[in-house]
Amino acid sequence: MNYIKSILFFLALSFSLNAQNDRDVWVYELTKMADPLLSALADDELKEKMPIEQSSFEYGKRDAFAHLEAFGRLMAGMAPWLELGPDTTKEGQLRGKYTTLFQHAIYNAVNPDSKDYMNFDKGSQPLVDAAFLAQAFLRAPTQLWEPLNDETKRMVIDAFKKARTISNVPYNNWLLFAATVDAFLVKFSNHTDFIRIEYALRKHMEWYVGDGHYADGKYYHWDYYNSFVIHPMLIDVVNVLQETKHPLQSLKVDIIARAQRYAVIMERLISPEGTYPVIGRSSIYRFGAFQALSQLALLEQLPEELSRGQVRSGLTAVMKRLMQANGIYDTNGWLQIGVVGHQPGMAEPYITTGSLYLSSLGFLPLGLTADHDFWVSEGEPWSMVKVWGGDTSVKRDHYSN
Repeated sequence: MNYIKSILFFLALSFSLNAQNDRDVWVYELTKMADPLLSALADDELKEKMPIEQSSFEYGKRDAFAHLEAFGRLMAGMAPWLELGPDTTKEGQLRGKYTTLFQHAIYNAVNPDSKDYMNFDKGSQPLVDAAFLAQAFLRAPTQLWEPLNDETKRMVIDAFKKARTISNVPYNNWLLFAATVDAFLVKFSNHTDFIRIEYALRKHMEWYVGDGHYADGKYYHWDYYNSFVIHPMLIDVVNVLQETKHPLQSLKVDIIARAQRYAVIMERLISPEGTYPVIGRSSIYRFGAFQALSQLALLEQLPEELSRGQVRSGLTAVMKRLMQANGIYDTNGWLQIGVVGHQPGMAEPYITTGSLYLSSLGFLPLGLTADHDFWVSEGEPWSMVKVWGGDTSVKRDHYSN
């Protein structure tokens, strides 16, 4: 038994005890994912170069949506890191490179005269990915929004206004996509209509089912949409309300407390080997499944029972298992459908190559500086390492209303 405990303990710790190496690996994996996409879009060649993989055509071809999917989702996860700004370090120079690429990329994405001009209003899907792009601006206003020239800002606002015309919004987590687009317009334009924000917040307060989980509309779904969408967008939207002194800003206390309980559960889902249950819709979003935990680390709102060292170690273990699997990329560096490598059968009919870039949302803690405790604290065993290693100090889990 002692031998098994030792194997479990050292297997887990072997993933991530070197704090500096952890951050280096995170930066490497994020930029590896981003480079082909941002480079192509900055050169106005994304539609020419990005492959469109679909394993099912029950919803028809999804080519018209794939490019905004890829760009918006990538930037939502990359934004906090870029918000640190460029500096003279190797990492700071990388941030400068990708911020410059973004400035060219966003111009091409919203300029009607560009080859890579994106679809913001044809069909329903553009509302989803406009919302992820909106998250990017909300998460990095200093580096992604403020440096844009007036012409580009105008075109960006026009693009979001087009997305706002999409009215057939499903009665579920999609309400938060509409709310997030409006939150962008409130923060960065003269938009003062809070109706869709208020509606999304109130409905999600009704849909809360307890223990850190929201139902997705009328019914609860056992999947990771509480992390892909619900907790993070509730937080980002209510943060905008804090700036406007809107009466619903008072919801932030409950929103954060519920997200903290959900984060505790997420951390406990990480096995000693760095795996987690692959359950429910959109499992091919990979590391995006841990956005809620990553976002609380970024916001320095981790619950008391989770140390920064154990969260970093657990997330690093998961990230390596997902992002370093054979077959995750094609020969040109584009993500391929799957969870652990290339597994086309794992995709729903709405999935394309562009959808996969939601994986970037797990990388939010890179928005903390390299000398932050999250990155420099000693790596620690996460909860399941302790439990399955027979650690006598491990504490019981308990529910929260």
